Amino acid sequence: MRNVNVNSIGEYIREQREQAKISMRQLAQSAGVSNPYLSQIERGLRKPSADILQQIAKGLRISAEALYVQAGILEDRPADSGVRSALLADPQLSERQKQVLVEIYESFRRENAAGADTGADAEADGPPELTVGSPGAEAEVLEAALAAEAEAEAEAEAEAKAGAKAGAQPAGDGQTVPKNRPDSASD
Repeated sequence: MRNVNVNSIGEYIREQREQAKISMRQLAQSAGVSNPYLSQIERGLRKPSADILQQIAKGLRISAEALYVQAGILEDRPADSGVRSALLADPQLSERQKQVLVEIYESFRRENAAGADTGADAEADGPPELTVGSPGAEAEVLEAALAAEAEAEAEAEAEAKAGAKAGAQPAGDGQTVPKNRPDSASD
């Protein structure tokens, strides 16, 4: 990790905020931080945590990775195969979904690069075990959980759509009810 210049991250955040034509007060509110704290970050008096940088990135509507690189938390990476760009450009994904997918994609790339460096084959039984307290352990576990949750939601939605196309809708008790059934009771 490179040496962090607190002034440069603050200057970068200020430049991004000014380019977006957002006031400091607006950014502080959307990022969930106090106005004085954001001011101290921009003036180089405070070094924001990765979590605060993520909130600021969300408020600025920029990639958190860009702030992490600027702050020295992440190394600047070479261009990818276009997968990141495609994920970030997808209008049907929320910002959080885009971020999680990019982070998962990058973790796979790191895992494959590490396997190529050691000449080891990827383990067939799942992702590598994370040691509690290792850098990124919590984030990767959270990412995997969010991805599994999103996948389950997508499957449930697909099942619901398939049921609707079949002419039936699931009832609250798990039974299916014909879609265009006339009401037997009138009020």
